[in-house]
Amino acid sequence: MSERMAEEEMTVDIEIDDGKVVTCAIVTILPVAEQDYIVLLPLEKQEDMDEGDVWIYRYSENPDDPNEEPVIDYIDDDEEYERVEEAFDEYLDAQEFDELVEDEDEEE
Repeated sequence: MSERMAEEEMTVDIEIDDGKVVTCAIVTILPVAEQDYIVLLPLEKQEDMDEGDVWIYRYSENPDDPNEEPVIDYIDDDEEYERVEEAFDEYLDAQEFDELVEDEDEEE
């Protein structure tokens, strides 16, 4: 896994089950119940995925060593995944609201 800047967009390379490496844009890192989660958007269309579908993983950094690479783990628990998915939906709603407010401000 490696992070890099591409046109001011943070990306991460993830190795998926079949060993293929997929470059994803980092949409956001969400704190949910004292755990961080990372939301990733594959930059290339993936099989069995609709356009705009995201991948959500558990995310952690070593606070004692900022140079250590972050850890990204699968979420195996359905209830945990649903909590994070709900938090992401709330994040998207807030983003849309912010965009609406910005658009109204620009029109004035």
